[in-house]
Amino acid sequence: MTTPANHPAYQAEALIAEDIEAYLETHQNKQMLRFITCGSVDDGKSTLIGRLLYDSKMIFEDQLAALESDSKKVGTQGEEIDFALLVDGLAAEREQGITIDVAYRFFATEKRKFIVADCPGHEQYTRNMATGASTADLAVILVDARKGMLVQTRRHSYICHLLGIKHLVLAVNKMDLIDYDQATFDQIVADYRAFAKEVGIEDFTAIPISGFKGDNITSSPSANTPWYSGPSLIEYLETVELANTAAQARSFRMPVQWVNRPNLDFRGFTGLIAGGTVKPGDSVRIVPAGKTSTVKSIVTFDGELEEAVAGQSVTITLNDEVDCSRGDVIASADDPPEASDQFETTVIWMGEEALKPGRDYWLKIGSQTVSARLAAPKYEIDMASFEHLAAKTLELNSIGVAELTTDRPITFEPYQTSRQMGGFILIDKFSHATVAAGLIHFSLRRAQNVHWQPTTITREDHAAMKNQSPRVLWFTGLSGSGKSTIANAVEQRLNLMNRHTFLLDGDNVRHGLNKDLGFTEADRIENIRRVGEVAKLMTDAGLIVLTAFISPFKAERRMVREMIGEGEFIEIFVDTPLAVAEERDVKGLYKKARAGQLKNFTGIDSPYEEPENAEIRVNTVEMSVEEAADYVISQILPLK
Repeated sequence: MTTPANHPAYQAEALIAEDIEAYLETHQNKQMLRFITCGSVDDGKSTLIGRLLYDSKMIFEDQLAALESDSKKVGTQGEEIDFALLVDGLAAEREQGITIDVAYRFFATEKRKFIVADCPGHEQYTRNMATGASTADLAVILVDARKGMLVQTRRHSYICHLLGIKHLVLAVNKMDLIDYDQATFDQIVADYRAFAKEVGIEDFTAIPISGFKGDNITSSPSANTPWYSGPSLIEYLETVELANTAAQARSFRMPVQWVNRPNLDFRGFTGLIAGGTVKPGDSVRIVPAGKTSTVKSIVTFDGELEEAVAGQSVTITLNDEVDCSRGDVIASADDPPEASDQFETTVIWMGEEALKPGRDYWLKIGSQTVSARLAAPKYEIDMASFEHLAAKTLELNSIGVAELTTDRPITFEPYQTSRQMGGFILIDKFSHATVAAGLIHFSLRRAQNVHWQPTTITREDHAAMKNQSPRVLWFTGLSGSGKSTIANAVEQRLNLMNRHTFLLDGDNVRHGLNKDLGFTEADRIENIRRVGEVAKLMTDAGLIVLTAFISPFKAERRMVREMIGEGEFIEIFVDTPLAVAEERDVKGLYKKARAGQLKNFTGIDSPYEEPENAEIRVNTVEMSVEEAADYVISQILPLK
């Protein structure tokens, strides 16, 4: 073993031994750079990070001893230390010699602190790589000198560029395995430059290295590469411009994370400054409300500041009592950000289930959380050729461009201007899993051209004229369960009670409003969305609306519930076993589905997700139509 645990490199620094407080203060005030290592499988990412940790003296003696022991047992470098084992911590990673999850490691040099993310190289873990890249200021893209550029080299480089990483290092690794041949290095750099021009990467820095041997890692040029005159990897990392420096030159923005109200005499707004600088006396605007004020003070745990800059977390107090809460943005008064509810976006799909256009997801952007839905993609990006391909959805690890709509305006900036205010994630409303990451390009023009037109007669006026409270009675169940029959019977009873009603039936709306829709999952979602919008308009008119739709997915029924409003949406589950519904088969649809003549038929080859907490449940095996209708009426009264 070439590096014993008592190697002099691991003797404590003099300042630590002499004055630990002075050492900690010096360390605390160093700038922080976040970067990732990425590239194809076996390009040496983990080995490089292990080498950086070792050379920066960030391995404790017991860790080094354990590393020596592990290298003998599961290492891939013979009698030498396998630095990759410092990063590949999962058992599966060590067994296979690959990186699966993103591993974060901290290290520091005399000039800077670093957090490095070791990203997996396999295509199936692209979403993990994108997660690591989302917070990085710089990317080290490794290329095996023996293999040259591979598909994953291109894929990861494109994702880094897409996610706004301005500083790229092309680290041509394993130079020791090609005898440090300059011609091979130059050819790889030329190939990468041609690719970079193709995808819009304007600049990168190429460094020939050996993560295993340490060439051009901490100092340059290595004795093995006398033909190289550029910086070593550490030298470059220590001197590259930080993202916060560029952010400070932009206009002031601070998304409010928390309203700080410890007592009656103090009210401050806490958040991380996303851009620009701010001082007491500066004029600011609260977005989207538009109210203006001036900064009274900038408060931190250590006391008040004369100035705060991008990257700092502070509490700001204002000279005026203005309405400002979590999700709002405090911004420069003369250059506020936009607010909109419709956008063009790039989406990186991370969900195991494919994107379902039209389905509602939670969208988180900064400190704002809203309901949002994606339209069918305009196109998907082929990650091998970077061509734009027609697509109806996005699968796991796919990247595409799609329009996005939120349920209310959000404050934003294009991602290329601000990663904090232009990047978002989508969260499944039921599983709470993060299913996508996205980048806002711009607000759609129609979002600015379409406004709510105020009307004199309100929905309350409409309801009062009809002497009733509007409702949506949402009948859901399998085909053949009796939804339409029971809904029709309920409407007859309401009519006899002089109630103003309208019945929307699943088959009937497909003759007109939804004539263009089929029965794929995406079309079913759009079908229910349109019906929900129509039902909402009818409740605005004061009507009691009855709907009879299979509506097989919980997410869409929940979408309509949120659209209508709590208290006005009544879910009625017409509970009929599949065997009974299939036995009835009045329209012969089950027979066709079983014969393969009818695709995407609910209950046969498309799922039905039963309601868990329906307001009303009727069992058509135990109840007649008349009994079921009477039971529904008894449950919804009174209607005023």
